[in-house]
Amino acid sequence: MRTRVSGAAAALGVVVVTGVAAPGAVAAPAGAKDVTAAVLAGHDVTLSGDTVVTVPAGRTTYDGVFRGRGTLTVRGSGTLVLTKDSDFTLPESRQRQRVATQGGNHPYTTVSNPDAPAITVERGATLQYGTGGGTGLIGHFPYDTPGYRLNQLNIKVDGTLRLSLVRTFNLGTISGSGLVSQPRFMWGKLDIAGTHPFSGVIDNGTAMDAGKSEYPVSLPNARAVLNQGTWTVDTPLGQTVTLRQDFYQREYGSDINVQSRPGSKVVLTGQYSWSDQGGDTHPSLSDPALNWRPARKNVNKRGTNIKGADVQWGDGTTDKIFMPGTAETVYINLLAARARSRLTFDYDGPVTLGAPIGGGRFHDTLSAPGAGDVVIKGTKGNDVTFAAVQYYDGSTTVQKGAVLRLGSGRKGGDGGLHTEGRLYKVVNDGSLILRNTAEPLVLSRIGGSGSLTQSGTATATLTGAAVTYTGTTTVTKGTLALDGTGLVHSRAIRLTGSGARLDVRDAPGATLNLTTSLSGRGTVVGSVTSTGKVAGGLTVTGDYAQRAGGRLVAGDGALKVGGKVALAGRLDARAVASPRSPTPPKTGEKPKAGSGARPETGAETVTLIDHVGRGRTTGTFSGLKEGATVETGGAGHRISYRGGDGNDVVLTPATASPSASARAAGEPSGPKAARTQNAAGQGFLSGAWWPVAAALGLLATLLVTVTERRRGRRQGGRHASTR
Repeated sequence: MRTRVSGAAAALGVVVVTGVAAPGAVAAPAGAKDVTAAVLAGHDVTLSGDTVVTVPAGRTTYDGVFRGRGTLTVRGSGTLVLTKDSDFTLPESRQRQRVATQGGNHPYTTVSNPDAPAITVERGATLQYGTGGGTGLIGHFPYDTPGYRLNQLNIKVDGTLRLSLVRTFNLGTISGSGLVSQPRFMWGKLDIAGTHPFSGVIDNGTAMDAGKSEYPVSLPNARAVLNQGTWTVDTPLGQTVTLRQDFYQREYGSDINVQSRPGSKVVLTGQYSWSDQGGDTHPSLSDPALNWRPARKNVNKRGTNIKGADVQWGDGTTDKIFMPGTAETVYINLLAARARSRLTFDYDGPVTLGAPIGGGRFHDTLSAPGAGDVVIKGTKGNDVTFAAVQYYDGSTTVQKGAVLRLGSGRKGGDGGLHTEGRLYKVVNDGSLILRNTAEPLVLSRIGGSGSLTQSGTATATLTGAAVTYTGTTTVTKGTLALDGTGLVHSRAIRLTGSGARLDVRDAPGATLNLTTSLSGRGTVVGSVTSTGKVAGGLTVTGDYAQRAGGRLVAGDGALKVGGKVALAGRLDARAVASPRSPTPPKTGEKPKAGSGARPETGAETVTLIDHVGRGRTTGTFSGLKEGATVETGGAGHRISYRGGDGNDVVLTPATASPSASARAAGEPSGPKAARTQNAAGQGFLSGAWWPVAAALGLLATLLVTVTERRRGRRQGGRHASTR
């Protein structure tokens, strides 16, 4: 219903200025004219300075227009609806902003030193542009700006500005702390051009463009964007656009489309979240976990379409991922438009991507592979987990100092990459950690200078000759399998846990051809041929062959080998300690067999290679024949290639007696033990011989003493006493 005023003034269609404010209104600014009566009457208003309209409670539809020179302030508690376009200007004395077009063949517009607001919507009041048609906008467009029409009339919104228009339009520079709102399914489009000091909330009901190739955009203070439609970000050539606010959505079907030009980038540092509280002016989410759980009718599902753009999530100062959720609550598309897309993760703490990156249309993200590349930026603390199998055909780069984890290490959080893509590859200069718990991982084409760690219970397989990364390979848990690769470029291989397994049965020659180093306490399933360094208490289920140039480092447990053992190269036994004083075993306790670097007793043997296979050990370490003295960290040891059960490689302290050495080499069992014991029993030192020897020695001593005394008495006598 339209509000009118009666009497001669209404009949003549003129503005009547009484100087008395409407009931309940705040006093107008000094010198401002109150045109409330004329507006309520639907008359055209010609501005001649600062002008105020006080809107009563409810809805007031205004069919007139504003013209002239001045400013317009809307206040009150109701809604003023404009049905026609209005055009006025600021007084020339207040016009100061400068508009410049630059960029040559790729022109874009910038605004500097913007004018003070020509339109102000005070707190509590609502100004509505249009009624769902193409008119109702206040604007003045004197600029020949390429690609859009820049509005000269800037606006300050501390209340609510509602945009009910089905055309493309611009509002100039927006300031204030209120709400700029577009209704749902209102198929107009707001061009948000330039830098806006606005600190309130923008409610996008249908479509808004935040930046284009013809203008940049900046919203440094905006509190949030309530995105219930399509929010599109674009950039001029060679420009970076950064949006720092959080995005929220309440309805199914909202998305953020990102475009950019060559040499340009879009940086999004906030979070795109569902909102279940706070209304339009203070959108928020009561529980962050709700982003990860599907809601009724998918009302919490939201997505982003990256269309040939260079996009970065985070700026290295936050650990809130831009798209929190799973495949049931978010979608992410990397598309090609003019160029392939790129998505960079730049956080200062751990974040988890719970959804796949694909390349389909909107929610049907997995209907096609994504056309783009992913970068994990080398920012300190940047630790990204892919807790879903990805579906983009492109490279994945982990920069130095960054971490990428495939799999969260928890049930339902397995990850992976689209290895079947034509452009798939991994450039790992940081840390790549594999943590799947159920779904096996298969990876190929991994280069770079970074490290790879397998720490998941599900098997991870590295396949193909293009596995060329040069960093350390570590297995802390589960199995890392090699298929067509031998890790010949990896600077070190470590199996740090007793349950860590490196399966080389599908490696070239079913053998790990080691040229660098292998250490730890895990198991190599298969054979090892070493021209590198081997250390630690490892187990090799197959053959172990150490070639010239190879080195075995003793001192941290025995190398256990299930197949053949063939030796050459060096032995480094400097970590083997001096034998300690003998410690007698406790009653009923068997002496310990030697297997470590620090003997338990003075005569204990250190086992270097525990050869559990049936064959004999062949070859020797360079310069160390059977029985040779080995330089150790102690007083010296002798080496035997026939120790233990006959084919172990052992070190015996050089000070030990032959019998002690034999016993310290380990007490064999079975027939071999019986033969050893019988042979010992047949010698002079067998049995309980020492009591007899002791008695005979004592008797001999007594006889010698008595004989000497008697001889002295015979030679002395009386004659002796007189000398």
